[in-house]
Amino acid sequence: MIHHILLTTAVIIFATCHKTTLSSPVKGIYWSENQIFPPSSINTSLFTHVYYAFLFPNNLTYALHVSDATASNASLFALIASTAATRASFIHSTIQVSRIFGFDGIDLDWEFPRDSNEMNDLGQLFHEWRLAISADAVATRRPPLLLTAAVYFAVDFFLSSTPPHKYPVDSINQNVDWVNVMSYSLRGPWGNVTGAPSGLFDPGRNISVSFGLQSWIQGGVVPEKVVMGLPLYGMTWQLQDPNVHGIGSDAAGPGPGLNGAMAYFQVVEFNNQSGAKVAYDVETASVYSYSGSSWVGYDDPLTVTVKVAYAQALCLRGYFFWAAGFDTSDWKISTQASRAWILA
Repeated sequence: MIHHILLTTAVIIFATCHKTTLSSPVKGIYWSENQIFPPSSINTSLFTHVYYAFLFPNNLTYALHVSDATASNASLFALIASTAATRASFIHSTIQVSRIFGFDGIDLDWEFPRDSNEMNDLGQLFHEWRLAISADAVATRRPPLLLTAAVYFAVDFFLSSTPPHKYPVDSINQNVDWVNVMSYSLRGPWGNVTGAPSGLFDPGRNISVSFGLQSWIQGGVVPEKVVMGLPLYGMTWQLQDPNVHGIGSDAAGPGPGLNGAMAYFQVVEFNNQSGAKVAYDVETASVYSYSGSSWVGYDDPLTVTVKVAYAQALCLRGYFFWAAGFDTSDWKISTQASRAWILA
């Protein structure tokens, strides 16, 4: 049974280690509103939290509107977080919408704060948000709303062209229930070589799931406030030479799928229909398949099992998937992840 449904405002609203608190694990999944895969299609027995993605703040009032189609972006969130008045308007609206529509929490998806000033503003936003959530819980005599955030794969933007800037760790520890680390899309057809889109390891560079997760912990975030992201999709490339098809092979742009991306169930279909060869790469703990000049990097039940074990070894809070509707019809990956998470 699902425990929580959360609202994402991009904002989203939602619902074995020695641990210092009795925290239940997070097995989450994001659901983006669409008619092809309605929420009733989600196998809620596999998840503890479902994130409704997305609601966007109005660019004039900074309040959320369920029917509002106003596009949101990093600049708008930077503006919202920059003053007490705009923060208050935004926070009030998120709480109001959550209560009216019966959500259990709020998930902020700000991609991404661009410098240290915006990171400081984000920390202040979290602080004021927590105060408002606590006050609302007292006033309504209801459990406090959850407050989470979708964040970059690492605690700081060491790959950015701007000076390195780090997430507000102290504020996250004090005010946020957990962060959803987007440990995916680390490689893609925008690069000219094939790679593991969500490789657990990377022997050549610090662009890996393990490096990112450990950076959050080494940066000071309590492990129980870190939730690992898992992709239910693969990235595709077009090989320059079909006879050279390993990790790091030269590519000439996107392969099959929409802009070089395929849902996991489409990857399975591609493999079956094309007779693709499937290979596991030990160095990155990832899987890929290839047929002719088409190459796909992705996660499957085996690699997800390895990642779940790694997350538990780090004493993380849990995992989440992007996104509902991308798994197979029998929820192959989601089922395996749920089974692999060992309750201690």
